[in-house]
Amino acid sequence: MIDHLELKTRDLAESVRFYTDLLGPLGYKLTVDGPAKGFGDGLSLDLFLLEGNPSANVHFAFRATDRATVERICALGRDAGHKLDREPALAPHIHPNYYAGYLRDPDDRLVEFVCHAPE
Repeated sequence: MIDHLELKTRDLAESVRFYTDLLGPLGYKLTVDGPAKGFGDGLSLDLFLLEGNPSANVHFAFRATDRATVERICALGRDAGHKLDREPALAPHIHPNYYAGYLRDPDDRLVEFVCHAPE
């Protein structure tokens, strides 16, 4: 089980904006605002951002409770000017209810928002 994820970024302010915009619908907010920026849902701190050289080829996913939330996050990201990688869609090759949308963060990492529940 993963406790938290720490990512380095070239542009800390832009990355904070990206994750603030897109994690809000999942109940996350910026709760640590020091040299490291930490996001949590009030129960745990799951994501930390630090200025530095980003790692390449990183892909991670945030779980949404329903498909409408996946769609809302992707629309919110697109409307905020964030880079949409793939529109929300079913991925039945993973499992029949795997519904995901993908965006790229400011360091071009693939960030997935996924729901595993049936419609």
